[in-house]
Amino acid sequence: MRLLLDSFWRAAAYCLHPRVIALSLVPLAALIAVALGLGYLFWDSAVNSVFLWLESTAMFATVADWLTSVGLRGLKNAVAPLIVVFGITPLVVLAVLLLVALLMMPAVLRLVSRRRFPQLERKEGSSFWASLAFSLGSTLLALVALVLSVPLWLIPPLILVLPPLIWGWLTYRVMTFDALAGHASAEERREVVKRHRLQLIGMGLITGYLGAAPSVIWVSGWFFLAAFYFLIPVAIWIYTLVFAFASLWFAHYCLAALEELRAEAALGSADEREPLRP
Repeated sequence: MRLLLDSFWRAAAYCLHPRVIALSLVPLAALIAVALGLGYLFWDSAVNSVFLWLESTAMFATVADWLTSVGLRGLKNAVAPLIVVFGITPLVVLAVLLLVALLMMPAVLRLVSRRRFPQLERKEGSSFWASLAFSLGSTLLALVALVLSVPLWLIPPLILVLPPLIWGWLTYRVMTFDALAGHASAEERREVVKRHRLQLIGMGLITGYLGAAPSVIWVSGWFFLAAFYFLIPVAIWIYTLVFAFASLWFAHYCLAALEELRAEAALGSADEREPLRP
């Protein structure tokens, strides 16, 4: 718990560093361009398709009749956009996480290691390409899990539970690997994960639920529909900051855990070398 809380407040403090703030704008710029392009090309058709599908279902007809009876007939028009938003939000979060891992994580690790762990030896237990392959493979698994879980999202509580759980698992996998790839050997990385697995998974889950919080900005009723192109960049930047914080949190935690592991190994070696006294 000591290491968990210590790394948490350090990560929060580092988020105010000008370099971290500047780095958070890089994925934002890329995703804004992609989101606006996709929104311009596919938003209307996606909303219309979902609306037509809803109108063909008996349940939606019942809900629409009830809304009309209570004087909220126009509210049914907001259902289709909200479903589209809930559908694309997990994909946006996955894209942000992948971009942060590829673009921000190396810079964040250099910042943390230079300022806090300058004496920590780099053993280069994994290459950039291995890290990229691991991130892409984990992201693919998360996408498969998201697709398979979509039918369960129709159960109201599960749409608030399943996506953050999947994002949290992915955050744990990607951030832990990247945080230790440069400094730890393969054996040390496995040992750190073995010792701290529950804490690392917990950090991933917390990050997953923090990443779900900006969805409130997207789903803000009629105001969302009126300010769609303004709210998307705001929400994406918040996503980016959340995962930037996660990268700092995992960097501080994993490097501190690695430092403790090596200190224990050095102490054990010294005890073995000490001659027995008569």
